[in-house]
Parts: sequence; C-alpha cells; structure tokens
Amino acid sequence: MPGRRRPAAAVPAVPSLWLDTAGPAPAPRPRLLGRLTADVCIVGAGFTGLWTAYHLRRADPTLRVAVVERETAGFGASGRNGGWCSALFPAQSMAPAMRAALSATIDDIDAACHAEGIDCDLVKDGFLELATTPAQLTRLRAALPAAAGADAGAPTGESAPRWLDADQAARLIRVPGALGGILDPQCAALHPLKLVRGLAAAVQHHGAELFEHSPARRIEPGRVVLADGEIQADAIVRATEGYTAALPGVRRDLVPIYSLIIATEPLPESVWAEIGWNRRVTLSDGRRLIVYARRSADGRIVLGGRGAPYHFGSRTSPAFDSSPAVFEHLRRTLATLFPAAANARITHCWGGPLGVPRDWTPGVSFDPDTGLGWAGGYIGDGVTAAALAGRTLADLIRGHRSPRTELPWVVNHRRPWEPEPARWLGINAGRLLAAATDARENRTGRPSRLAPALDRLTGH
Repeated sequence: MPGRRRPAAAVPAVPSLWLDTAGPAPAPRPRLLGRLTADVCIVGAGFTGLWTAYHLRRADPTLRVAVVERETAGFGASGRNGGWCSALFPAQSMAPAMRAALSATIDDIDAACHAEGIDCDLVKDGFLELATTPAQLTRLRAALPAAAGADAGAPTGESAPRWLDADQAARLIRVPGALGGILDPQCAALHPLKLVRGLAAAVQHHGAELFEHSPARRIEPGRVVLADGEIQADAIVRATEGYTAALPGVRRDLVPIYSLIIATEPLPESVWAEIGWNRRVTLSDGRRLIVYARRSADGRIVLGGRGAPYHFGSRTSPAFDSSPAVFEHLRRTLATLFPAAANARITHCWGGPLGVPRDWTPGVSFDPDTGLGWAGGYIGDGVTAAALAGRTLADLIRGHRSPRTELPWVVNHRRPWEPEPARWLGINAGRLLAAATDARENRTGRPSRLAPALDRLTGH
C-alpha cells in the first residue's frame, strides 16, 4: 500500500520517568504491510517476546524470526515498570523450585547487557522487605524459609535471603517503626526502558525482524492475522501480557491490573544521609496492598503500588494509566516511609497494566502439535521472569530439552478467569479486602481475620 501514512505512535497518558530519561527515541521501525513467511512469529515486543527472539537467533541463526508489536518496542509494562530485576515468584508453592533459575537469570541479563553494550544502570544491591507492624513481622518471619528456597538448589550462604533485626535493617534504610525484615541479595535495580530498547536493537542486530504499529487481530495455528497483513509461521508465540484480553479466544486468560508509580525530584545528599539509603537496595514492606520503592541512578525515590480498580470486561486504555487518588495515596505512603523526603516535589506520575492469571501463577507453554506458545502472567515480577520465559520458549520451540524446560511453571493450559460480571466483582472485592486487611492490621497490630479470605481469593 504505497503512500499510506503511518500513524503517530501512541504514548502513555502520563510520561514516565523512564521515558524522560532514556535518551533519544530509536529510529522508527517499519510497519508490516502484506504477507510474510517466517519460521517463528512472536506477537509482542516486550521483554518476553524480545528475549525469545534473542535466544532463538543466538541458538540458530538460520531461523527466520519476525516480531510484531501493536505500538513500539517496550511500550507496555516492559518499559514502564518499577525497574526491579528480582528472583521473586508470586506463586508460593513454586517459588522454591523457581528461585535458582530466576537468580541465575539476573546474572544472565547482566551478562547479555555487557555483551550487547546495553547500559541500563543495572546494579545488584538486593531487596529489603521490611516489617512495619507486628502483624507484618509475624508474616515475614513465617515466610523466610520459603523465600530462601530451602532444599531447592537455590543460592545459599551470602546469596540466600536472611533475616535482619531492626538495627541491621536501619543500616541499609531507615524507615520509622521498622521492626526488621528479609534481605534478599538476589535483586538488581535497572532502567527498564533502556534495557528494552537495547534488547530490541540487539534482536535486530542478530537478524530478527521487528515490525512496529502492526497490531495482531487474530492468532491461529500457522498464521497471525494483522491489521494490514499476515504472517505465516510454523511456530507462533503470544507475548502480550496485560494486553492479552484484546485477542479473541484468550480474553479470559489474563486480566489487566493497573500498577501506578510516582517519582520525586533528585534529592540532595542531606536527605539521602537522613534516610540512610546509600546503596540502591530495592524496598517493600509486608502489607497486602503492595508498594515497592527504589533509588534511581539519578538520585530519586521511585515508589509504586497497586490500588487502581480493575475495569469491566478487562478493558485497557491510556486513560487508566493515571489515577489522582492512587497517586495521592502513593505520595502519602512516601511521606510515611521516608519523612525526610515528605516535601520533595513529585516530578513524574505514571502507570500501566500488568497481566494476572486466575491461579496467580506465571506460566510458559508451547504445543509442538499446533505450533502455538505463550508466556506471561507475571503479576508485576516480570523483568527477570520474562527473560527466563524467553529462553525457555526458545528451548521449547527448538525441541531442546534443558533444565529450564523442566521447571514447574512450564504448563499445557491454565484456568480461565470467570465471565463478567463475576470477574469484575471478585477482583475489585479482593482489592478492597487487601486495603481493609492492611488497615485493620495497622490499627490492631495483629494479623487480620480477613487474611484467610484474601488468601483464598488470590490462590495463596
């Protein structure tokens, strides 16, 4: 279709800190018009899709690999997340078995960055999960053996999670009222958009084709139907995470849950000295309605959390990337955790959807009979998990058996979410229940009786 105008790139409703600090945008990539034949077609140019393409081409340069993306590479959660690269896994029953592979993947990402010349501000200083109430203290103490991956071949000694008392925790970060916490060395902080842009360039350098502004309308065995074209391929990977519900046939596989983030202005050294946050340790606490914080490479506090509503019918929209009420809640949380930064100017507020499966367990799958594969449902812990998923999919597609293909998250199917309106009622009830559980525990100092109901709702 010569002469057809290419549409302007969609942008998030609120520009992120990462978008403002990633440097110049890469040169525009072509839109796929017409028909193309490939060995492997990957739908989605976030971390999952790009790592899959990267490892396929590295393992077999003869494969023709095509990646198609609705917007631009890294447009979704891969380029907008909090910038944690951790060994965390949301399914407690699988976490010990997954920990060793995820820990090794953090180092694999670092090695790939060095090999490909990707500067994404990666620093591996660990993750500190604090207990700021007696109820959180009880919960985190009980969770420590599972976090350490006992008897699962996970890192031990200095590489394993360990308990810090209040004084030891304060030597890393001073948070008022902190009673202690778990220090997990297996976590790095990075600039996610720099990583995803560098990875996209590396994928092209290694010979994969990357098409942007090429939305998939339908995925079926042997064929991906696009808005203005079609790709025929023996193997097809769906790597669409929080945007999966837009595709027919998989609308109930993953629901989009919004996570929102704020960032302060660069803070003076006097403030950092008062907080005592000298290393780039990432931080959370034991509350149910998750918050997460980190120190950026340019000296800001970046703090995110859940709390935004789920939208009926699994809808996504740039308008949902912003919620004044949630941003204000995050600002108050920042002031509570870091009083020295309470008056800091908030320069960036942004958000976006992440993918959540019904069983709250990320998964990877490839069916050699149909040639269809997928990975996702990372529930916000996707920077490392997506890299592991991509390498695992590359193994599965090539028929290569490896320790990765034997991991318990490699599955054949997953339980779908309930139809509406049950889905809307249940998910938003869980969000309100999590907030109520935190409020009751903060008020009484004891574990809430609401907690078992919340655990049943979230599959824990």
